[in-house]
Amino acid sequence: MSSWVVMLMLGVSLSIGFIGLIAFLWGLKNGQFDDKEKMMRGVLFDSIGDLNVASKQNIKDKRNENL
Repeated sequence: MSSWVVMLMLGVSLSIGFIGLIAFLWGLKNGQFDDKEKMMRGVLFDSIGDLNVASKQNIKDKRNENL
């Protein structure tokens, strides 16, 4: 393998890694990982149907709080 191929692969991999780091930092800044309740509620329910019912109930509760 010639050296230009290695340099190309190194450049591409560093670029992809940098883009991933920027996306992660953007998610942290915008609060994408701050919803601790969602993860804890997910442990309580067994099926997707149970999660959907809980999600709908959560939406109703938030609407009632805003009234």
